[in-house]
Amino acid sequence: MPDYHIIRYGAVDIEYALVFNVRKTLGIRVFPDCRVQVVAPLQTDISTIEEKIRTKAAWIIRQQRAYQSFLPHTPERLFVNGETHLYFGRQYKLRVEHCLVDKVKLFRGRLIICCRQVSDPKNVLNKWYKEKAVTHFHEILQKILLQFKDRIISKPILQVRAMHKRWGSCTPSGRIILNPELIKASRGSIEYVIIHELCHLVYRNHTKAFYRLQEKVMPDWKKWKEKLEYSLA
Repeated sequence: MPDYHIIRYGAVDIEYALVFNVRKTLGIRVFPDCRVQVVAPLQTDISTIEEKIRTKAAWIIRQQRAYQSFLPHTPERLFVNGETHLYFGRQYKLRVEHCLVDKVKLFRGRLIICCRQVSDPKNVLNKWYKEKAVTHFHEILQKILLQFKDRIISKPILQVRAMHKRWGSCTPSGRIILNPELIKASRGSIEYVIIHELCHLVYRNHTKAFYRLQEKVMPDWKKWKEKLEYSLA
């Protein structure tokens, strides 16, 4: 079992899980949920470990901040009349109606949920969100891929799947996974997340080369990243 430690770097406390293992070098890893793990050779002195963490502290904090932009913080909704819900970055007032067929429609600034069961508006709306996400994410990805045609050999597989702690992720095999909740964000923010994951298919880590590519493809990515963080906070 790992031991948990905290080290102070400027005004930031870095908490990390320390694991000793049979190895020659000390490794530091930042996970997508912002956890930090340090794997050190057996018998390594704690002062040596802390010194190494301090030299990498700025990198650790950058990694955590990069991952934090992909952590959804949208509060739970009650799915009642008059409540506001987002779709493509725009706020809509909710109206729930009892109907013979489950469906969702947009009409004059309202998001109307028609459902057979009065107690089922959440499931009906979430199903609609996912259907829209699948359609629009594929369309946006197809457009953005044109800017990566000289860098990505094959078209990545896109999967829309609920994730509790990420807006998007990618796998070494080239699969891009997007959270259906992202359909609530503006188009620019959706493009930013997709571009971010496509850049990871070229550069696995957040290196200078990674950010140069992201800047080249989307010069105003910081604006859309910030809008995503605040609009769905």
